[in-house]
Amino acid sequence: MKATTHKPPRPSPEPTPVRLQPPAAFTHRDITAAIGLALLVAVSYFPALTAGFIWDDIIFTEEPVIHSWSGLWNIWFSPSDIRKEGHYWPIVYTTFWLEHKLWGHAPLGYHLVNILLHIINTLLIWRLMKRLNVPAALAIAALFAVHPLHVESVVWIIERKDLLSALFYLAAINTWLRYNEAPHPLRYGAALLLFIAGLLSKSIVITLPVALLIWHWWAQGRIHRIDILRLAPFFIIGLAITAADLTYYNQREPLDLDYSIIERILIAARVLWFYAGKLLWPDDLIIIYPLWEIQAADLTGWLYVAAAAVLLAVLLYRPWGRAPLAGILFYTITLSPVLGFIDYGFMQFSLVADRFQYLAGIGLIAILTGTAARGISRLNKTAQRIATGVFMVILAILGTLTWQQSKLYRDDLTFFSYILAHNPQARDASLNLGAALLRAGRLQEGLAASQTALQQRPDSATANAHLGYALLLMQRLDEAAIRLTRALELDPLNEQALDYLANIRFNQQRYEEAHTLYRTLLQVRPASAQTHLNLGAALYYLGRREQALASFEQALSLDPHLPAAQQSTARLRRSLNKKVADPVKK
Repeated sequence: MKATTHKPPRPSPEPTPVRLQPPAAFTHRDITAAIGLALLVAVSYFPALTAGFIWDDIIFTEEPVIHSWSGLWNIWFSPSDIRKEGHYWPIVYTTFWLEHKLWGHAPLGYHLVNILLHIINTLLIWRLMKRLNVPAALAIAALFAVHPLHVESVVWIIERKDLLSALFYLAAINTWLRYNEAPHPLRYGAALLLFIAGLLSKSIVITLPVALLIWHWWAQGRIHRIDILRLAPFFIIGLAITAADLTYYNQREPLDLDYSIIERILIAARVLWFYAGKLLWPDDLIIIYPLWEIQAADLTGWLYVAAAAVLLAVLLYRPWGRAPLAGILFYTITLSPVLGFIDYGFMQFSLVADRFQYLAGIGLIAILTGTAARGISRLNKTAQRIATGVFMVILAILGTLTWQQSKLYRDDLTFFSYILAHNPQARDASLNLGAALLRAGRLQEGLAASQTALQQRPDSATANAHLGYALLLMQRLDEAAIRLTRALELDPLNEQALDYLANIRFNQQRYEEAHTLYRTLLQVRPASAQTHLNLGAALYYLGRREQALASFEQALSLDPHLPAAQQSTARLRRSLNKKVADPVKK
């Protein structure tokens, strides 16, 4: 009987490494391509040059810290002085501070800087795709340049944080690739500093170290121990800065949306498919999408989860290599901070926003474009020319959509009218539209929009205050006072309600009430010259003239050029001096 021999198991083949394209100097062809990408951005975003400041732009346009020369210190070392910003993102506000010194409140300069940053990011993506040997690197960058999903990040000035954080993120990746090829402490330090700068622009870039591990796996077929050790400081510093930022945010704007873990899983799956769908078919883009009803018993929600699980299983089988899975992982990981597992403020408005996928979408664009390019390269020359023509048409369509979307940021009237036309229940959209209509002198329309806002959120102090202001402008003072009083019941320090109600009481000669309201208002805005002036006037009519003079002088010290403060101070000084010089005879 013949003895059986056992053959040793055949070792599994080593994963095929992916080679990096060595960095090279710009050729004339590269310069032409770079100019072409810049022109694509400039043409597609041309309407942004006529756009103004909208909505949350007031965070910096009305911020004294941005206006003052000494404000740079406050931005870095006393961030709570930026009254309406809950995060610690000092690099963003440093750029606003600097630009205010250059062109003040002219929106054109701010828009030009945003467009320039988007151009730089587009060029960085192009060079990165070339370095990674991804097919059709120029096409990927061109799609990124003109995709309308990026309009929010580029044309909305306050979203400078998306552009700056992406710039540092992409620069850090490019620097890491060079370090990985030729390790040197300076390159390592530069990559780490760029990562920190990204975190200080927007903490969403905390995912960078994970993205780099995904790249190591894609390039090598595995993650080595040395890769983890080298990236450990990135993880530690990223977690520390982000944890500090979240703690600071929760102290200033506490939020608990009370979604269960099951509901958050349903949100995450739906968000991932939502952004993928908008990337492929960017139709009906809305700044505030309808807020989804999330229920654990919703079958549709579980279909999103099942579809994601099936896709992951197919990609793990890897019949097409590591690239598709790497791209999907990058897309998912980069979106992870906004998938709903951690509460953030905009979740009160919507669970999705186009600007959140500014970086993440690169993964899907690279997969789809690179795969298409590989398939097209196998076709004959005629078919390749047709494919090139189709791609140019797609670019033209996307650029046109971006052009149209950019027009929506002209002013608050255009902006919020568009939102309400597509999402009538959008939180605070009616309120903000009402305010814009009132500023435009369209009082009846502004009143109607303010009433709608109050119907949507009857327990909102802001909605009550806005309606009170609309009624005040229409000289319906008693009705206005009712709404403003209700606003103060809901929020005793509501700035607008205090101001408007104090003015009503002053004009009604109810000076003691006005005095109390102005005193409270100064707790909210102690550096307001106008409020000190109004308080002085109330004190004057209450017969407390020495205190009135002190308030007038305080107003004058805060704003030496305020005419009413100059006149009131001078007259009251003369009056008090005359009273001392000529005492009343018995």
